[in-house]
Amino acid sequence: MPDPIAFEQLTSISDRIRRREVTSLAATQATLDRIAALDSTYRSYTTVLAERAMARAEAADRETAQGIWRGPLHGVPIAVKDLCNTSFAPTGAGTAIFRDWTPDHNATVVDRLEQGGAVILGKLGMTEGAYTSHHPDNPGPLNPWSKTHWVGSSSTGSGVATAAGFCFGSLGSDTGGSIRFPSATCGLTGIKPTWGRVSRHGVFPLAASLDHVGPMARSAADCAALLGVIAGADPTDPTTLQNPVPNYLGWIGDTIRGVTIGIDRRFISDEIDPEVVAAVAEAERVLVSLGARIREIAFPPTDKLVRGWIPFCSVETALAHRGTYPERSAEYGPDLAALIEQGHAVSGLELGEIYHERLAFSGALKDVFEDVDLILVPTMPVPTPSLAKMGEYGKDPNLLLRILRFTAPFNFSGSPTITLPNGIDRQGMPLSMQLVSRHCAEDLLCRAGYAFQAVTDWHTRRPALAA
Repeated sequence: MPDPIAFEQLTSISDRIRRREVTSLAATQATLDRIAALDSTYRSYTTVLAERAMARAEAADRETAQGIWRGPLHGVPIAVKDLCNTSFAPTGAGTAIFRDWTPDHNATVVDRLEQGGAVILGKLGMTEGAYTSHHPDNPGPLNPWSKTHWVGSSSTGSGVATAAGFCFGSLGSDTGGSIRFPSATCGLTGIKPTWGRVSRHGVFPLAASLDHVGPMARSAADCAALLGVIAGADPTDPTTLQNPVPNYLGWIGDTIRGVTIGIDRRFISDEIDPEVVAAVAEAERVLVSLGARIREIAFPPTDKLVRGWIPFCSVETALAHRGTYPERSAEYGPDLAALIEQGHAVSGLELGEIYHERLAFSGALKDVFEDVDLILVPTMPVPTPSLAKMGEYGKDPNLLLRILRFTAPFNFSGSPTITLPNGIDRQGMPLSMQLVSRHCAEDLLCRAGYAFQAVTDWHTRRPALAA
């Protein structure tokens, strides 16, 4: 099987498997061969389940031959972030403490993927506990577009594997931007769903009320296919929403003519890199050409809210780790340990103030959506930073907060977003934007993303590794 198959879109390989033009077994073997040949360099996987994946692929092919088709993931090789519990493989969550721990049950999203016929290739690397940096014992994945550039945080393996052709799609999680940053830096499409749209049962938490689980793939259609399988109410997670799950793929080709997109020009341009601003402006032009209407909006203030993200996250992280910290603090990396220590020190008054700011922002944003269907913003205020530059971000909390400007507010509000490639910067790295919608309007996000990608080719660009 030719190597380029590894870079097909998920929906394309799915259709070919369904029509028996290609077998799941062949697609899985080709992907595993690619992982074996290249991932020792890029380090996207923590665990590769080759034998199990081949057995699952063989079973998918038997069902296809019998006329059984479980849906758009049937027989498709994918992978999951290593904070999703798997009873058939260790779930380390990027930590030293849990590196060899194998749960006795799967995360709900893992069960749903397998019930949908997906072939799980393995577990994907991530930052320690889904915070900002990798554990000192773990060098972390490298960006396939450029090994000297940031790969995002914390769904790093998900971004690398999907971009490098080591799977056809993946699951990530997002507490302050961790689906969106690796999607942006790796030239992918990613969806952070509405909070509660996807079950978090069996998913290791960073900050439970900010955590979202969602798909990362090579197109809006691919993300729609993944989201349609994992979304929906779950009795084992009482925070999941009861809203019916739409057929995201079924309506994805509908027009966006008449859809109103809100833009706060000052918010998306003040102190923002000119390359980022220009790419968003060009995307606006494309969306208008597709029939969308632009409305000027005043985006709610976010400076105070973004400053509150780290202390708020720290408290919920301290809760998540209270069974192992401080008793096993020596096994923690310095950044996650510092966050937990901060969580122990945050006062009730400080936490209450951030919570009230969260409520005020969420209410104001809901009012904005009374007049618009979508909001257009960049994913990051700068092009993909170099690793050297990210070292500066790690030392200066103000620079870290700048990176969170367009991501963290939507974790506080629980709003769904789709991240879309929208250009290439002068260093040859992907540029990215977000469309944001009101709660539970992921179908519109998928439709708008599909429309944009139908007339642009940014999502089809591949890293040099593809050659």
